[in-house]
Amino acid sequence: MPKFLQKRWHGYHIVWAFLLLLVLIIIVSVYNWVLGVVCLFLAGTLCFTMLKAEISFRRNLVEYINGLSFRIKRVEGEAIGTLPLGIILYGEDRSVEWNNRYAGSVFARKSLVNDPLLELLPDLTPLVGGGAPAKREAGKEGVQKELRAEIKVDERYYQAVVIPSERLLYLYEITELIDLRQRYEEEKLALGILLMDNLDEAAQGMDDQQRTSLIAKVTSEITDWAKQFEVYLRRLSSERYMMLLNYRSLQALEESRFVILDEVREMTADLKVPMTLSIGLAFGAESASELGALAQSSLDMALGRGGDQAAVKAGQRLSFYGGKTNAAEKRTRVRARVIAHALRDLIQESDRVIIMGHRNPDIDAVGASIGLLRAAQMYNVEADIVLDGPNPSITRMLEQIRRDEELYSSFITTEQALQIMTEHTLLIVVDTHKASMTMEPRLVQYASRIVVVDHHRRGEEFINEAVLVYLEPYASSTCELVTELLQYIHEKVKLSTLEATMLLAGITVDTKQFALHTGSRTFEAAGFLRRLGADTILIQRMLKEDLQEYISKAEIIKHARMVYDHIALVVTAPGMKIPQLLIAQTADTLLGMTNVLASFVISERPDGLIGISARSLGRMNVQVVMEKLGGGGHLTNAAVQLEGTSKEAEARLLEVLAEIEAKEGLFE
Repeated sequence: MPKFLQKRWHGYHIVWAFLLLLVLIIIVSVYNWVLGVVCLFLAGTLCFTMLKAEISFRRNLVEYINGLSFRIKRVEGEAIGTLPLGIILYGEDRSVEWNNRYAGSVFARKSLVNDPLLELLPDLTPLVGGGAPAKREAGKEGVQKELRAEIKVDERYYQAVVIPSERLLYLYEITELIDLRQRYEEEKLALGILLMDNLDEAAQGMDDQQRTSLIAKVTSEITDWAKQFEVYLRRLSSERYMMLLNYRSLQALEESRFVILDEVREMTADLKVPMTLSIGLAFGAESASELGALAQSSLDMALGRGGDQAAVKAGQRLSFYGGKTNAAEKRTRVRARVIAHALRDLIQESDRVIIMGHRNPDIDAVGASIGLLRAAQMYNVEADIVLDGPNPSITRMLEQIRRDEELYSSFITTEQALQIMTEHTLLIVVDTHKASMTMEPRLVQYASRIVVVDHHRRGEEFINEAVLVYLEPYASSTCELVTELLQYIHEKVKLSTLEATMLLAGITVDTKQFALHTGSRTFEAAGFLRRLGADTILIQRMLKEDLQEYISKAEIIKHARMVYDHIALVVTAPGMKIPQLLIAQTADTLLGMTNVLASFVISERPDGLIGISARSLGRMNVQVVMEKLGGGGHLTNAAVQLEGTSKEAEARLLEVLAEIEAKEGLFE
């Protein structure tokens, strides 16, 4: 009983009052003992009555409190049992010790006692675990630590709250919340742009009626496709459409691998140049304006990779679909002329030009650098080529360059380039568009003006700070692009025999002696260089193979095997270290074998990394395969460097090939 009830007379003042009364009675008795006896009797009666009342009060109070406690406990138990909230107590062995009525109804049972908790709710394993029970944890304010997770039981979703210190589990249903969240995600806006990326080339030679008929035919196919996938399509021009859709439709499009790309290409296969589409889609931005910018960026990415594909930007994820065909060669030189004039103005406004290729530069990168060096020198602007150490692929090329002291003096190291770079220096990056792959990424970081000239399909990483970009995937090589620029950058182009030879060598190497991805403009560029005195015999001497290298290549090829009927795969023995150049040359050689449409060579390199070189004849996009492994390249020529062992790299490659084969097929 609370003390304030026991002492409701506020201490002993009543006792003192009776003592005082007794003293008064004694005084009265001294003067009149009869009156004193009467007063004493009355005082005793009063004292007895009050004592009896106190005892009765305390007994009634105890009975009331006991009754109230019983009622509270009964109501509390009933409330816990009928709450729309599951409560489970489990023991140290992770078995259920007690559950309320709602928790039992979740599993359509009355009692769960003695059932293993993790068998009932396996999704709770990360929270409950299987080791020793967690010790009681509390924060600074004494709040017990809670662990939360969303779990699914049958077709219903629940929020699970675990308090490990008490071995207590709460379950409350959130199925409606999950459904609303899913609907919200599915109905989020996605925006896209669809472009007939080679309409002019496909319609070349057609009259207006034929061109209109072609556009109508393709438009009808696109419209039917849009209706099938619940996409709102709005025509912006004869060759461009805006797409509005939700995330649910976007997921369906990705699952279908954007089948419209193949349908339009096959439908127009009878044309000299089949019609192809490029699609840029964006999802996950906060505003419509940001979505529009991302959609345009995705379209630029698809076009930069050669067109005939879809690029989807969803948050941080960037996915590509299609891209099985080579980029259609452009029939107009207008872009080359515009880029050449813009580059000329940038060169003239600069105090110096620094030209840089990718790490471990090849003949194409060095040849293109030499061509741009001459372009700067024609306008009396100081120019240098960054080359930090030779490599086997350009050894013979550098031997020829050393014979020309003036040209060789233009080659500088990366440290020298960093020292001479100023605010007005123009940096030209050739044969790559990724800062991380350049010979010295710090030059890209420090340069105030950057020009990119490249022929590779655009990847996710890109030098966005570039003031001028000439990226044409249709081109056979960077040397071809530079050769075209030289024809427009100055009225009277003057190249020495060695400079013209280096440019032609770059084209020769990247086209495999004019056998792969060559177009009419490739031969036009080669003819221009030949007229300027390019020495084809010198090129053959530079490209001659060493006998020992040829024997080494034959030893590697001896271990080749066929996968998927048309893919040659070589994995060298553990501990066998092969230079990257030899790995690439082996992949090229395998491609010349009968019934081989693609080749992959996996080997450990001298630097400890695992190199994979991939080649194809165009029916298989090896760039997509290498991108899934973290590399990149071209549709017919790609590579990647991995950490680990050759066997691990082989397993990863086969896994990627199996994934592509299952989703869309490896070959066109």
